Amino acid sequence: MGLAASQPSVWAIHDGKIGMASQVLGLAEAIGWPFIEKRLSIRAPWRHLVPALWFQPLAAAGLDGDRLEPPWPDLAIACGRNAVAPALAVKRASGGRTFWVQIQDPRYARNCVDLVVAPSHDPVRGDNVVTTLGAVHRVTPARLAEGARRFAPLLANLPRPLVAVLIGGDNRVYRLTRERFSTLAAELAALAAAGMGLAITPSRRTSPAALAELTARLQGLPAFIWDGSGENPYFGMLGLADAIVVTADSVNMVSEAAATGRPVHVVPLEGGSRKFARFHRAMEEAGITRPFRGRIETWTYRPPDEAGRAAGLIRDRLALRLADVA
Repeated sequence: MGLAASQPSVWAIHDGKIGMASQVLGLAEAIGWPFIEKRLSIRAPWRHLVPALWFQPLAAAGLDGDRLEPPWPDLAIACGRNAVAPALAVKRASGGRTFWVQIQDPRYARNCVDLVVAPSHDPVRGDNVVTTLGAVHRVTPARLAEGARRFAPLLANLPRPLVAVLIGGDNRVYRLTRERFSTLAAELAALAAAGMGLAITPSRRTSPAALAELTARLQGLPAFIWDGSGENPYFGMLGLADAIVVTADSVNMVSEAAATGRPVHVVPLEGGSRKFARFHRAMEEAGITRPFRGRIETWTYRPPDEAGRAAGLIRDRLALRLADVA
């Protein structure tokens, strides 16, 4: 089958975690062919095992998620540790016909992956590896424009410049301590008191106590804090923002903010790792981000389109694969 004759069948495989889903869906959307989303609910004992120990991995998917069953796809895009063994099993079950793309370093069966799409701060390299600046994601100019159009009435009462604030929380390497958050809340309140509008979205890792403190600090000031109810205005906030403030704990959030072309101010947090340090250094050296020091600065850069670049490479390599088996 050639690409001109009919479009390849595509699966986008993830385990339901937002960070994994946004990457695999973003890359699948950038490729531009219709795809089937496969959200896996991994059951015991598989979810407790490293991928190398998964026996019968196609049986790991619980009934409350999607099953991996024939007909097997021409292209399988997977992201996250819980998707590695299932994606490998799909490739093997297809007799090697399925072209397997793994987002992030799989650390297992690397030589079996047709193409690894890994951020440059990951150390994995090889002939089957394409590196990206930060994470691939779903933020595109079209999605930003649509978000801005849809949510402009929600944020219409906020003054300009409008600052989108993306707040994370503790993870394996960073801590958003109470002291650090109090400082951040005071800095944001000062921006609002100076006449800037704030559009703030917390994450699931933001503590309720921290959110309550921020709400109290911003009382009576031009600020909107999304409370989790109704439709998520995330794309609207990014599309309407004149500048962005984002905590350092999330590669995804920083990468998505960079897609706007607006100044991205990164809030330093306690902790970190060598991988995160490499990521933040690369973003600063590319002229995309600067550390947040309590003020909003202005600069310009060309927004990276790493999902689009990786998608083009995948289309080309899959075309060669399908031509070989035609």
